[in-house]
Amino acid sequence: MSNEDRYSTLKSIIKPYLPDDISSDSITKDSHLINELNINSANLVDIVLDVEDAFDITLENEEMDDMQTVGDALAIIEAKLQ
Repeated sequence: MSNEDRYSTLKSIIKPYLPDDISSDSITKDSHLINELNINSANLVDIVLDVEDAFDITLENEEMDDMQTVGDALAIIEAKLQ
């Protein structure tokens, strides 16, 4: 799976959790999950679980805390897949 494929998969995971006033087109690698995309902490947990399932990885609590932006999430996923 290429980096672009992982990015696309991650965006598709995040999309259902976006509030109605945020467009999926606004998801970029620099988007802050909570501050910019308005994802609440409960949905963030759901996103983490979906990421674990989609990429067949396990995220530790520290990694979840480091997952501030979409780019952070991608970097963590890529590190786990190495």
